[in-house]
Amino acid sequence: MTVASFRAGSRRRVDMEPLLSLTLREPRRAYQPGEELEWEYQIDAVEADRIQAVESSVLWYAEGKGDEDMAVHYFERRVPADDPEGDLRPMRRVRVTLPNSPLSYPGALFSIRWCVRVRLFYSRGKERNRMVSIDHPFQLGFVPPATPVPEPETEDPESQVVVEDEGIG
Repeated sequence: MTVASFRAGSRRRVDMEPLLSLTLREPRRAYQPGEELEWEYQIDAVEADRIQAVESSVLWYAEGKGDEDMAVHYFERRVPADDPEGDLRPMRRVRVTLPNSPLSYPGALFSIRWCVRVRLFYSRGKERNRMVSIDHPFQLGFVPPATPVPEPETEDPESQVVVEDEGIG
């Protein structure tokens, strides 16, 4: 099977980018620590022999002011040799138990976000190690959003009491 398309009015072949589909098995977007998260992914519009590897992961990342951080909770890398037919395109289902922390946090200065990520590494002609990625965000736990701290009220300078230190002896 050759995956290609032709531009209208042209006989020139145009290679298509691979298509990744990623679906969480539960239709909700919020999960609790200790729950199982299950997803499935599938690859289309690319020949099997062009796939070098597929990575599937569950990770969190912090973004906002200051340093950005990221950590991986689950990671799986598959190469064609891992499949009896050498084809990584068929649908694959993955399940993982979610950790206790860190919880998703929609803060004012920084946020913590969770997602399922699938990355496809493939070769395209003379180019090697090209990558296509898809993320599916979800919420882990519930932390209320940060609320701004109100500014302190300014007092009328005439109503302030001033105590002078007369000193001792």
